Amino acid sequence: MEPKDVILSLRSKRGLSQEELAQAVYVTRQAVSRWETGETIPNTDTLKALSRFFEVSINTLLGSPRQLFCQCCGMPLEDENISREIDGTMNEEYCKWCYTDGAFAYPTIDSLIDYLVEHFASEQFPPEQARVYYREHLGALNHWKQG
Repeated sequence: MEPKDVILSLRSKRGLSQEELAQAVYVTRQAVSRWETGETIPNTDTLKALSRFFEVSINTLLGSPRQLFCQCCGMPLEDENISREIDGTMNEEYCKWCYTDGAFAYPTIDSLIDYLVEHFASEQFPPEQARVYYREHLGALNHWKQG
């Protein structure tokens, strides 16, 4: 989907006129019209406002041009499981289980690995094998590269 289709669909689902959406995100009705015809795309600040208003990620507003993954645990991110900052804005880097309200749930990679091994190791995926696998794959994610 293109951004124009996403915005039109979200607005229509809410039963809003272009004028009502414009007022909600502090732009003109003409700006909304230009987005919905594909003439323009909202600027960064307006994308943030639309994201908050519709409670969807900026990635979704842009037509999901890329698959997002939590940069802490590697989980695929969808709007329902994306983390939020203290002010309620979505943080498209992390899932809501790894990062919530400005804080990380796992202070170290070892604490995350311990949790994952405890919950996902099995006969077919023994704890020792799971630890090696998680350490290798999690270590490639941005959050753990930084730390």
